[in-house]
Amino acid sequence: MSLSALLAAAPSPEPGGSLDEAAKQAGDAAGWVEENWSTWLNTGLRIVLIAAIAVVLRIAVRRALTKLIERMNRSAQAVEGTALGGLLVNAERRRQRSEAIGSVLRSVASFLILGTAALMILGAFQINLAPLLASAGVAGVALGFGARNLVTDFLSGVFMILEDQYGVGDQIDAGVASGEVIEVGLRVTKLRGENGAIWYVRNGEVKRIGNLSQGWSTAGVDVQVRPTEDLEKIRAVITEAAQEMAKEDPWNERLWGPVEILGLDTVLLDSMTVRVSAKTMPGQAVGVERELRWRIKVALDAAGISMVTGAPEEAPDGADPTAGMAAPSAYASATSPQSLATTPIPPSTTK
Repeated sequence: MSLSALLAAAPSPEPGGSLDEAAKQAGDAAGWVEENWSTWLNTGLRIVLIAAIAVVLRIAVRRALTKLIERMNRSAQAVEGTALGGLLVNAERRRQRSEAIGSVLRSVASFLILGTAALMILGAFQINLAPLLASAGVAGVALGFGARNLVTDFLSGVFMILEDQYGVGDQIDAGVASGEVIEVGLRVTKLRGENGAIWYVRNGEVKRIGNLSQGWSTAGVDVQVRPTEDLEKIRAVITEAAQEMAKEDPWNERLWGPVEILGLDTVLLDSMTVRVSAKTMPGQAVGVERELRWRIKVALDAAGISMVTGAPEEAPDGADPTAGMAAPSAYASATSPQSLATTPIPPSTTK
């Protein structure tokens, strides 16, 4: 059978039925759109409003935090010119501390604002957030176990900065290392050791911190003199030297209290030790000790009081330095008659 015959035998479609079906489908679609367009519009407006509020709020919070950090830096620079402010409120220390705090606060604010906005947008789409939150919680726990050292370092650094346990320029003893703080970070702290080495100390490894640059320091000087010296004269000389030192610059600012003579620390046969102490500005104890020791030595020499040292005293003029020594023994020499007389007689080899 030819193709033309098959086409002629096939039933022809009714044009009216197809048009009616298409019109019905179009009407249904238009009705569905008309019924749901308000929901779509409401959902879209909610999403746009949530995103706009989140962006504006994030920008406003970050700008407020930035201005707060700049104000902290300006206040630190304002007091840096003073003698006390330049030490206790170091500009570099305040700058790094404020920048670290600002970075943490900006990151936390951005995470909270954007995270909340994302959850609200998902909720606007009628998405069940319970499985998502459960999965995020499991992932967070797994990440916390896997990177617990990093999390520990970060949290320790945050609390160290917030509590101002130490800062740039402080002399600290962190247990694992000690030295001057040159940089404070959220994960590690850089210390300059006594020999110039830079120590990178993880904040999570620090179990104790001894800050030698906060509060006040104590300068202690031991004065050793002969036990025959007059103690009242020594007290008067040291007190006068300390009072003169406290009136001069820059020691009048570094000394935070009067120099005290605590009394006799030790009394020996050939010397006695007088203990002198003073409360000083933090970090200035070593310099005060050196200057105080210098002035006490000069004052004692001017008063005719000699300090005792480890070197042996010289013998007076005309005295025999060997007068107090015992006479040499005759048995000290192996060739002396006394030594030869006491030598054992060797046994005879003749039979």
